[in-house]
Amino acid sequence: MKILNAIPLTLALLLAACGGGTAEPEAHEGKEHGEEAGHAEGEAHEDEGKIVLSADQIAAAGIQIGRPTVGGSGTIELPAMIEGDPEGTQVVSAAIGGRVVALSRNLGQSVSRGQVIAVIESREVAQLKGEVEASRARLALARSNLEREQRLFAQKVSPEQDLIAARTAATEARIAHQQALGQVSAAGAGGGGLNRLGITAPVGGQVISRSVVLGQAVAADTELYRVANLSSVSLSFNLSPADAGRVKPGNMVMVNAAGRQASARVAFVSPALDPQTRLVPMLAKLDNRAGQWRVGEPVTAAIQLSGAGMADSAVRVPSTAVQTVEGKPTVFVRTAGGFQAVPVTLGTTAGGSTVILGGLKGTEQIATVNSFTLKAELGKGEATHEGH
Repeated sequence: MKILNAIPLTLALLLAACGGGTAEPEAHEGKEHGEEAGHAEGEAHEDEGKIVLSADQIAAAGIQIGRPTVGGSGTIELPAMIEGDPEGTQVVSAAIGGRVVALSRNLGQSVSRGQVIAVIESREVAQLKGEVEASRARLALARSNLEREQRLFAQKVSPEQDLIAARTAATEARIAHQQALGQVSAAGAGGGGLNRLGITAPVGGQVISRSVVLGQAVAADTELYRVANLSSVSLSFNLSPADAGRVKPGNMVMVNAAGRQASARVAFVSPALDPQTRLVPMLAKLDNRAGQWRVGEPVTAAIQLSGAGMADSAVRVPSTAVQTVEGKPTVFVRTAGGFQAVPVTLGTTAGGSTVILGGLKGTEQIATVNSFTLKAELGKGEATHEGH
C-alpha cells in the first residue's frame, strides 16, 4: 500500500519538474527578443532627424549655409539699394581721343582681364606707334655702332672716348624706345593697324554699362564701358545718426526682396553725415556668386543693432532657416555627412531674423536658404522607414 501511494506523488513531481524546465527557455527567448527590439529601437532613435547629403547635392539643391549671429539688441528695417562692389567695379575709358571703330562687348556679357573690348582710330595713335618704330630703328643703329666701336677699341684703332660715346648713345636709344613703348602701353594695346589702338578690360567681370556707339568721336578719358565683378555686390543705405551709433562693421544685415532672402555684413559706416540728407551712409557686402541680386535693385535691409554696454547673448538665425517638423520648430545643422534636424525654441521674429531661445549654441553651421528642401527630404526618409 505504501508503494502504491508513492507512485502518484512521484508522477506529480516529475510533471512539475518538466513544466519548470519548459518555462525557463521561454523566458530566456523572450529576453533575447526584447534585447534585439531595444537595440533596433536605439538605432532608429540615433538616425532620427539625420539627412545624408553630399556637398554636390547640397550645392545642386541651392542650400546656403551660414552661422547664427550671437549678440545684438534688435534690428531696424530700412530701404536699401544693390550696387556694384566699389572694389570690383572699373571704368574703361579712352586714353586718347579718336573715333570708335570696334566694340566687342554688349551689356551683360562677360569679359576677361586684358581682353580687347574696343578699338579707337586716331592720328595720335599713328604718331605714338610711329615713334615706337623710329625709336626701335635708332636703338638698332646705336647697338650696331657700339659693337663696331668695341671691336675697334679692342684692336687699338679707336680711342676710348669714342667707345664711351657709343655706349652712351646706345643707352639713350634704349631708354627712348622703352618710353615710346610705355606710352603705347598706357594708351591701350595693338588695334590691328598703325592708326588703331585697342582698349583692354582692366578687370574681369560683366559689362554693366556701355556709353558709346560705333563711329562716335570721343575725347581722351571718355568712358566707354563700366565693368564689374558681380560675385560680390554692395548694399547701400542711410541711417540716422542716433541709429548709426549702434551699428558697427561686421553687424549682420538681412536682405529681403521678392522671393529672396540673404544675409550680408556691414563693411563701412561713414564717419561723416551726407551734406544733403544729413544721414549716415553705410555699405554692406553681399555674396552674389549665385547671381540672384542685380545692380540697381531696391531691397529691404534689416540691420542688426549693437547694444551699447549690453552683454546680450541672443542667438539669431534667418527666419528662412526655421522649418516646422512634426509640429516643432526645427533648424537643420550641418554635419560631416549632411544635416541633422535640431528642434529649437523660438523667441521674437523681426526684420527677417528669429531669436533662438534654446537648441543652438550659436557656433553651428546651419542651412539658411532653401532649408525647406531638407524638410521634404526628411519626410521622404521617414516615409521609407515606416514602409519597412
